[in-house]
Amino acid sequence: MNNPLTPEQEAALVAAIRQAETTTSGEIRVHLEDTCPTPEPLDRAAQVFAELNMHKTALRNGVLFYLAWDTRQFAVIGDAGINSVVSDEFWEITKEAVLEQFRIGKFVLGLERGIKMVGEQLKRNFPYDATTDQNELDDTISFGDAKPPRV
Repeated sequence: MNNPLTPEQEAALVAAIRQAETTTSGEIRVHLEDTCPTPEPLDRAAQVFAELNMHKTALRNGVLFYLAWDTRQFAVIGDAGINSVVSDEFWEITKEAVLEQFRIGKFVLGLERGIKMVGEQLKRNFPYDATTDQNELDDTISFGDAKPPRV
């Protein structure tokens, strides 16, 4: 995929992830790709979650923000640890906060807001412990494959 973000936008998202992770043992990733290859973006987010080995964090507290850029499909998904302490309503509220910004073309701001909201929940439920915590997952944005050729 061609990266739709400017270097500044990408740096802002990585900074938002790092800021959110300073107060928690939780892990946050953002994955972008051109189009969603599954009918439901949540299904694709679960696939990407597994491909990125996000289920291998010690406390199972990883969260993935998934966006199919060209088709404007979005999902946010958490692992078993965070799902055991937040409600389904939290995920809906977070998704709507992100989509509210997406609807007005502010994709980076939407993701930053979602990251901040997730970071607050992770902090509340999985606080940072300087003696045991380590950054278990890469903070950089991951990207999906390029679009398949049109036939």
